[in-house]
Amino acid sequence: MAAVKFEQAMARLEAIVGQLEHGDLSLDESLKIFEEGIRLSKNCLKVLEEAERKVEVLVQDANGKKQLQAFSIDDAEDDASLEP
Repeated sequence: MAAVKFEQAMARLEAIVGQLEHGDLSLDESLKIFEEGIRLSKNCLKVLEEAERKVEVLVQDANGKKQLQAFSIDDAEDDASLEP
C-alpha cells in the first residue's frame, strides 16, 4: 500500500466503518474492506507513534543534565502561563 496521509486514512476508515455498519455488503465484500481497514489502522498507528517520537523534547533537569522527556499538554500550558 502506498503511503497514505493520516487524514485520508482516517476518512477512509470512517467510510469503511459506515459501510460495515450499514450491512448491505456481501460477506466477501465485508471481509475485503475489513482487511483494508486493518491495514489502514496499522498505518495510522505507525504514523501516530512516529509523531509521538518527534514530539519528545530535550529538557534540562535541576543538575543541568539534559534528558529526554515526552512533551505533554500540561508542560505547554505551564510555559504559556510564564509568558508576560
